Amino acid sequence: MGSLFGKRILIGVSGSIAAYKAILLLRQLVQAGADVRVILTAAASDFVSPLVLETLSGKPVVNSLVHGSAWANHVMLGRDADLMIIAPASANTIAKMAGGLCDNALLAVFLSATCPVWLAPAMDEDMWVHQATQHNLDVLKMRGVSILPVGTGHLASGLTGAGRMAEPEQIVALVQDFFGRIGILSGKTVLVTAGPTYEPFDPVRFVGNYSSGKMGIAIAENFMQMGARVHLVLGPSSASVPAGIEVSRVQSAQQMFEACQHLWPACNIAVMAAAVADYRPKIVQANKIKKADSEGLVVELERTPDILKHCGSVKHDSQLLVGFALETQDEENNAISKLRAKNADMIVLNSLRDAGAGFGGDTNKITIFEKNGEVHRYELQSKQQAARSLVELISKRLHESPQ
Repeated sequence: MGSLFGKRILIGVSGSIAAYKAILLLRQLVQAGADVRVILTAAASDFVSPLVLETLSGKPVVNSLVHGSAWANHVMLGRDADLMIIAPASANTIAKMAGGLCDNALLAVFLSATCPVWLAPAMDEDMWVHQATQHNLDVLKMRGVSILPVGTGHLASGLTGAGRMAEPEQIVALVQDFFGRIGILSGKTVLVTAGPTYEPFDPVRFVGNYSSGKMGIAIAENFMQMGARVHLVLGPSSASVPAGIEVSRVQSAQQMFEACQHLWPACNIAVMAAAVADYRPKIVQANKIKKADSEGLVVELERTPDILKHCGSVKHDSQLLVGFALETQDEENNAISKLRAKNADMIVLNSLRDAGAGFGGDTNKITIFEKNGEVHRYELQSKQQAARSLVELISKRLHESPQ
């Protein structure tokens, strides 16, 4: 069994007959060297003994927010872990997670977790296929929670069908693969741009767009999780940025260009995910334009710096450059043309004609075009999952090329 030495893993156990598998999962993770803490719901205690889990983990089981006169610091549990696995995840716990409820220690830790969260669902087939359960799983997936596949076989009801919790050895193999990828970009420096730019035409008004910056921030976070040093150049955005990412906050396209111009020569990878304004007012008024003065107002525009083109023009062979293309018509041809014109290695296409893609939301549907002609199409997924797909492809290409 591959080593997981030093990896801090939380196992959450909810009320299900499959809770016995949590014992096997815990044992295998501990044998692989992981530092494991277990969190039980009250219902889970009916299926598995806290004493068994404490003995195997060597640590007290968390099953309440208060232990005697002491408070269980669920916030630090969720922030200090490298991975949280809820196995088994019952239909009830999944519903509570999707609804944001917080009536037990497991849910409190989940809502505080800053690490990746995996669910290993376990329930009868009728519950598994029910629209409510599938909707709740879709909600969680859109928020970046990973859902492990269920198995098919004999169920607690006596029926045979889908809904069995994944086997412990399958989960451990996935955990080892996950941590095997972490650190794969150690020693690499990455530049990511995100968010909109605001181009002022007087002190209080600007030309801009609806970008939230969520996609670019998710990309930066995934690079950091794989061990890279990440510089994020972020336009005006209220989205939170995970600790550990170096952030340069800018307002205008010119400021973003200057930041990228400074950072790019020392980077191995750049992903230009920002929605940079193509035009800005040629003249910025010193004072607010009054309504009485603006009858028939005409604002003359000029081009902003082309950040992606500049980075492509100075790129050397050991650097990998990725751009984004948000299109509304003739999407694929426009994306391929941009790939060639900017001397990029990849272009990530978003189409506003795809429901759930584009600005503001938590989902995205992307197609990645490579300069070698390969095309990678992805279905609608959370921006975290889309970011993960992109970063994994970039990492693969980087390690295929001689550095």
